Amino acid sequence: MSLDETDRRILRHLLAEPDLGRADLAERAGVTQATLWRRVERLREKGVITATRARIDWKALGFAVEVSLRFTLDKTNPRAFDEFIEGARAVAEVVGIETFLGLVDVRLNAVARDMGHWQEVYRERILALPHIAEVEALMLISTIKESEGVPL
Repeated sequence: MSLDETDRRILRHLLAEPDLGRADLAERAGVTQATLWRRVERLREKGVITATRARIDWKALGFAVEVSLRFTLDKTNPRAFDEFIEGARAVAEVVGIETFLGLVDVRLNAVARDMGHWQEVYRERILALPHIAEVEALMLISTIKESEGVPL
């Protein structure tokens, strides 16, 4: 789909402040509310806008530890991916699951209240997942840049 400058302006403002009211969004994008509504609906119909999401600050909820885990799976079992992912979905502290092509098969993003809680989650639930050949845990120290947008 081809975007014009008005579409890009709307998307930039929507990405920056997803909970912005329609009137404020229209004003910032320099269009009328009717034009904004039509454009946003067209972007939804074309699949450009798929959802409006809440962004959760895990630290504000008491989860001080964030870890990214990279897994290589034992792929001798044809259901290795499906069974691993099914097990990972059942771990409440896993907040993200991504699959890859290459040396790393799956990445899990997990949170924990503190190091004691992390140790429990890691030993009892993460390492119990099926078909793990290798695992590497990367503890998040700080986030320097985080953007869900694209250069529009």
